Amino acid sequence: MEEAGNDSGTLSLRLRRNSSGALAWVRRNWQHRWFRLAAYALGAAVLGFFLIWLIFARNLPSVDQLKTYEPPLPTHVRALDGTPVHSYARERRVQLRFEEYPPLLIRAYLAAEDKTFFEHGGIDYPGIVSAMITNITSGGRPVGASTITQQVAKNLLLTNEVSYTRKIRELFLAKRIEGVLTKQQIMELYLNQIALGRNSFGVQAASRAYFDKDVGELTLPQFAFLAILPKAPETYGREKHVAKAITRRNWVIGEMLKNGFITQSDHDAAITAPLGIMPRMAAKKEDSGGYYIEEVRRELISRFGESAENGRNPYSVYSGGLWVRTSLNPEYQLYTEAALRQGLLRYDAGKGWAGPIKSLEAGANWQRNLSNANINVSFENWRTAMVIGKGQQAVQIGFTDGTTGILPSWAANMPRRGTGQTAFAVMKPGDVIVVKPEGGAFVLRNIPEVSGGMVVQDPHTGRVLAMQGGFDSRIQTYNRATQAERQPGSSFKPFVYASALDHGMTPASIIVDGAFCVYQSAKLGRKCFRNFGGASGAGPQTMRWGLEQSRNLMTVRAASETGMDNVVKMAKSTGISAPTQTYPAVLAVALGAGETTVLRMVNAYSILARNGRDLKPTLIDYVQDRNGKSRFRADTRPCPKCSMADYDGSPMPRPVTKVKQAMDAMTAFQVVHMLEGVVQRGTATTLRDLKRPLFGKTGTTTGPTNVWFVGGSADLIAGVYIGFDQPRPMGGYAQGGTMAVPVFKAFAEKAMKDMPVIPFKAPAGIRMARIERGSGKRVFGAWPGSDPKSAVIWEAFKPESEPRRSIRRDEIKAEKKAKKKSEAGRNASKASSAPRDDFVEEQGGIY
Repeated sequence: MEEAGNDSGTLSLRLRRNSSGALAWVRRNWQHRWFRLAAYALGAAVLGFFLIWLIFARNLPSVDQLKTYEPPLPTHVRALDGTPVHSYARERRVQLRFEEYPPLLIRAYLAAEDKTFFEHGGIDYPGIVSAMITNITSGGRPVGASTITQQVAKNLLLTNEVSYTRKIRELFLAKRIEGVLTKQQIMELYLNQIALGRNSFGVQAASRAYFDKDVGELTLPQFAFLAILPKAPETYGREKHVAKAITRRNWVIGEMLKNGFITQSDHDAAITAPLGIMPRMAAKKEDSGGYYIEEVRRELISRFGESAENGRNPYSVYSGGLWVRTSLNPEYQLYTEAALRQGLLRYDAGKGWAGPIKSLEAGANWQRNLSNANINVSFENWRTAMVIGKGQQAVQIGFTDGTTGILPSWAANMPRRGTGQTAFAVMKPGDVIVVKPEGGAFVLRNIPEVSGGMVVQDPHTGRVLAMQGGFDSRIQTYNRATQAERQPGSSFKPFVYASALDHGMTPASIIVDGAFCVYQSAKLGRKCFRNFGGASGAGPQTMRWGLEQSRNLMTVRAASETGMDNVVKMAKSTGISAPTQTYPAVLAVALGAGETTVLRMVNAYSILARNGRDLKPTLIDYVQDRNGKSRFRADTRPCPKCSMADYDGSPMPRPVTKVKQAMDAMTAFQVVHMLEGVVQRGTATTLRDLKRPLFGKTGTTTGPTNVWFVGGSADLIAGVYIGFDQPRPMGGYAQGGTMAVPVFKAFAEKAMKDMPVIPFKAPAGIRMARIERGSGKRVFGAWPGSDPKSAVIWEAFKPESEPRRSIRRDEIKAEKKAKKKSEAGRNASKASSAPRDDFVEEQGGIY
């Protein structure tokens, strides 16, 4: 108890409890002013930090996602042999591990961006104080003291907003990042993600963009240049700011010297080096396989999506980092392109200039306009150009690289189609044309107006080995190999006869090549068919002869007897009609009036070549993600023990093959055997020069508007179609045998040059019998000769369907009479030097 008094003489007493502990300590010291001020300051700080957390840090993204962060990466495509052929990318990106970056490169970035990166905990406090003073005194755009960790937070978790709010959020995230990632992991994220101009993200991509080298091949001054880019890539990365870039680069080299990263001699040599960056170049376009690559892209997008879409498509084409193995054969692709282009040029020769590819604005920005149009041609040494000026005797042309040239009037004197003027007379500035260098100047060339498509396929696996959908994919993006629905004409006839073979006919069956009319309906009336070119009927002939000579009347008669419902089913089972389409059961379809694509026709012929086993065309063998895990395989056959760690001595494991029959195996072989006759005696005899077993069929539609050839060997099938995009008559001389077959031949001469000569394999049950080619009767006393037009040939029959020996009395008498006539003919022949044409009569065989 304490006693207190005052002047008035009154007495007051104060009772104090004697207590201990923190609360007592606070009470004892609360009387002191300095203690109360400190307590108020501490409370304000706590309240301030709480408010900051409430405002800035409460809804920050989780930094745990950085542990498994995968930057957006392009999809890389490889060919059949593993060679890279293309990449689908909207940004230049290449991901490397921390260990793969040169130490000197890392030191350059430390000197330029964050000298104490490996010492601080994510925040450079002295730098922040300096930046705050600068911002308060300048009052302009806020500047920061961002560490590399803060930049990772901004680039991967925040936005590029320039504000104090974002900077504060950045600080919180930086501390959290340092708590979950190592310094090496943070630096790896930074070097792989930082934007460095020229559409490149990450140091490796920038190294390629500016120096066309990998980071491991760069020098000290080049390391320093890359280290200055994060501050202002669009300034330092441009050729017109070389002086600024060198000044900034040399500053980084000086900082590296101050920090002991390099020696004085290294410094002195580096600051005198030129900048050495390459001119900005557009992304390289592949010269081959454009249509194939685009078809692959469409399939990948349908399977995996185009972009990530907030993580919903982790394996997307443009950010998933996929590795794609295709079945593209680069050599076959070059042969295919060359063969189809030459075929189109042959048809187009002498028809005049079709006009400009496109018309653009030809002002001061003509180069930019031409580059943005992305029009190019990869045929021989042809080049696309824009007319940028015109005089009396020449026009000035410009190219995408900024160079110019002269096109004299004499080099553009071909007539302009549809006019009475020359090409030079109708040219005007802005026209995009195709030219070829010649004699110090340029001469005008023409992109054929006619177009077409070609597909090459492996019949054993269904893999599409090559594809060309027009003259050039950078001029005509429409892929006529897969998108153009065209009537196949007579190339469909083998499947009509296949249906007939399934329903009792044989290759030796007699079909009348004569007038054939049907009553369709009261509205459509009577329909009469005719042979191509109006050729008259040849009377009763064998099915083989009708297919070899492509006789329309025999085909529709066979289809009518077989039933068009069965023909339509055959088209469906072999994939000629689209999956969602069924041809109408009308006789016109038997002559190829049902629309299809080159790809589907080639696949159907591959089914024939593999004895009727079903087949699906594929362009992609398999797809792997960035970690090497398979995400798609075209071949899904199970293969027990194929992945054994150690060989157990058992027989070689093989995939289990379970394939349905699209058509009867013996029927397929019979059709192939007849189609070999098309090459030997029919409409594709020019292919005999290849001296190997080949089968195939030409096709020419009414007009003619389309010409076709589909066929090949036991190991390689190809098909080609030529026609206008808006179907119109090509001229009476245009036929499958004269236009499409030479294209196939030009391809096959190169592609099949070193291939083994393999005959077509007959399935079990097929019986080979000697028959007289003209009548289809069986021959017993003669053998086939080497001459393709030999009267006796081998024919393929199903069991119990081959012609039998005749025992009828009238036929025996006829045989004796024919024999006597034959003997008389031989006697007359001995007295005359005239040659004999009837091989069978000479042999005296029995039929």
